[in-house]
Amino acid sequence: MRVFRRSRTDAGTGRSGVVSFVVSGLVVTIAVALIGVAVIQRTGRTEAIRDAKELSTFAGQGIVAPVLNDAVLRGQPAALARLDSVVRRHVLNGSIVRVKVWSPTGRIVYSDSPQLIGKTYPLGEDERMILDQGGVAAEVSDLSRPENRLDRHWDKLLEVYLPIRTRSGSPVLFESYSRYTSVAASGRRVWREFAPAVIGGLLLLELFHLPLGVRLSRRLRQGQRDRESLLQRAIQASDLERRRIARDLHDGAVQDLAGISFSLAAAAEATNDPEAVGPLTEGADTARRSVRELRSLLVEIYPPDLQRAGLAAALSDTLAQFPARGVAASLKIPEDLDVPPPVEGLLFRVAQEALRNVLAHAKATSVEVAAGMNDGNAWLSVSDDGRGFDPGVASEQSFGLRLLRDLVEDAGGRFEITSAPGAGSTLRVEVPAQ
Repeated sequence: MRVFRRSRTDAGTGRSGVVSFVVSGLVVTIAVALIGVAVIQRTGRTEAIRDAKELSTFAGQGIVAPVLNDAVLRGQPAALARLDSVVRRHVLNGSIVRVKVWSPTGRIVYSDSPQLIGKTYPLGEDERMILDQGGVAAEVSDLSRPENRLDRHWDKLLEVYLPIRTRSGSPVLFESYSRYTSVAASGRRVWREFAPAVIGGLLLLELFHLPLGVRLSRRLRQGQRDRESLLQRAIQASDLERRRIARDLHDGAVQDLAGISFSLAAAAEATNDPEAVGPLTEGADTARRSVRELRSLLVEIYPPDLQRAGLAAALSDTLAQFPARGVAASLKIPEDLDVPPPVEGLLFRVAQEALRNVLAHAKATSVEVAAGMNDGNAWLSVSDDGRGFDPGVASEQSFGLRLLRDLVEDAGGRFEITSAPGAGSTLRVEVPAQ
């Protein structure tokens, strides 16, 4: 009896898994690429600022300091003109747009803007620390400060300052101002050079992972098919074993017990010993009762009416034992119910397991089995008024219920249990009948 039907959404599920893998990979790739771009841009700006420091150091120590003498500090026009000529010819021909030389007292001893020469402004803490301890510092210039009033037409400037000495050894502070757009442009150049390699490498990695995702999806689908095949073989083996056991019981123990009952009954009628009549009659009754119980067991193990007379007759035979055990049983199945044999077999297996649990655990006084069709799906329900249970705990602990759930879900159906302690229980399944 075949009870498995591969889900029609199996291939679609595999494709959706591949799509999810690709989309998640792209999202991660984009996120990593954005982080990488941000890091590259920051690194580019850092490198550009470092280049500005090196350029200012070269300009201050290599160009300005050699022509910086005490005459410049005293403000002599000829010395200032000679220094200004060197600065304009060798320093202000690139990204540097302004140069200032400060004395330790905060007086501007030279600037390429003559209006600032001789003006005094307080040095900031950073400038004084650099002047005292040495080093090179860079920061975005505060154009609102009075000493920067002539530079406000620039949108943004990067100022670099470092200590230098005149030819006589007097310490002064050299300060250069560079267009920040040059720094940003340098950072963008670094980004443009490295970003394609980073993004391209990430995309290549994603393309490398795509076949892996497809292979994994195929393996998952193959694993699902193998699982279905194993379950199918288990069911087929179970059916064969049920048939063998039913045949052996029917042809062996049932026939032997039936013969024994007839023999004991005949002996009881033929004996002239009053003391032997009772035990012989009781033995015949016990043998007949055992035959009835074994035949009921045969119906449970392998219902003979399922294939021949249909689901209703097989369930009726199964329910026949309930009144004798004190449980009122009812069966509600339309006379014209027609479902394929695999679905019919699956519904019977579900009902059989549910009814077995009712007898073993429910302590019910009544049970109802119903079945029908609903929008192309065959459904079956088993309801009892027993003591109920926690569906979550019972489903985990009952191997039979777990197996039934797997069978129903593998057939593309739904398996539901509704119950609560003291409130009875209802098991309902719905399976496509195509």
